[in-house]
Amino acid sequence: MFQTPLELYQKRIKDGALKPDPVQEKAIASLQRLYKELMKAHEEKPKSWFEKVTGLAKRGKDVPMGLYMHGGVGRGKSMVMDLFYECLPDDISKCRIHFHAFMIDVHDYMHARRKDESISEDMDSALPALAEHIAGRSRVLCFDEFHVTDVADAMILGRLFTALFARDVVVVATTNWEPDRLYEGGLQRELFLPFIELLKDKLEIVHLDSPTDYRAQCLSSEGTYFYPLGSETRRQANGVFNTLTDNALADEDEIEVKGRTIKVEATAKGVARFSFSQLCEQPHGAEDYLAIAQKFPTIFLEGVPKLGYDRRNEAKRLMTLIDALYESKTNLVITADAPPDKLYMGHDHEFEFQRTISRLLEMQSPKYLGME
Repeated sequence: MFQTPLELYQKRIKDGALKPDPVQEKAIASLQRLYKELMKAHEEKPKSWFEKVTGLAKRGKDVPMGLYMHGGVGRGKSMVMDLFYECLPDDISKCRIHFHAFMIDVHDYMHARRKDESISEDMDSALPALAEHIAGRSRVLCFDEFHVTDVADAMILGRLFTALFARDVVVVATTNWEPDRLYEGGLQRELFLPFIELLKDKLEIVHLDSPTDYRAQCLSSEGTYFYPLGSETRRQANGVFNTLTDNALADEDEIEVKGRTIKVEATAKGVARFSFSQLCEQPHGAEDYLAIAQKFPTIFLEGVPKLGYDRRNEAKRLMTLIDALYESKTNLVITADAPPDKLYMGHDHEFEFQRTISRLLEMQSPKYLGME
């Protein structure tokens, strides 16, 4: 007997792994509904060979409505989706993927089709072929961090998802954005609006508007500033990262700022890790730091050394970085070789650095983290 999302959620509350949350319970109820509908369709007999392989019922039958869960950072959207995904039996073909990674795969597929000289087709022909390929492998698609910022993605999504829904693929998505704010301010957004209406037609919209920010709770309890540098500090930072990301596998990413590329070595669920060397020893400025803050709600800055007169340029960049993150209300986790008031021992920026010290201390406070 399979465990349902509601049963698993209640078990984790009983075990102390989770705390009761009425807003999360609302999302669990919707996921429970979807789970039961999928299981009912899955258990219908007889099954064709195709249905047995994919878990797909014959097209044209009633298809369960998927789910679009939106809300602020740290409200448990990914956690409840993962709970649902864990409960689905293995013989229902399924895929859980970060939306950014999914779109990279889509563009790679389109690029490969264009390079294949034996295939002569335009995008309108290629996308149904891609949808057929996806539907053949995944009955249920679970997207984490669904968000659209790129015009190329925006122009593809409507046609691709129309084709996926036509093939009875069920979609579950988590996002910080309500549907009507997707791709807000984007180029040619009017062409994207039918996709928004498609989502609202095919997916149940659930707003996780819980007042509890579980990431902020983690940062408040575990800490955000670790020193001195060493194996214990790395262990603590790794523990916070794993808790914030629910032990998700980190991906690489990159940010484009006016032709410059900033590499992100490790990111998951809106949390990104950077080294001091990468952000403060390279010629970055406020514009770069603001772009990072706009993309990632939580930043790790690791390996901050003690700074003297010989490293006044790095100290200046650190001050600019902290200013940008502070003004953007970004959560910041630091590993450093000294506490804030002992980081800079030079004279050029001694007065200015007092503000950085003040901000570093404030960014560790419950008020800054949204706990008051």
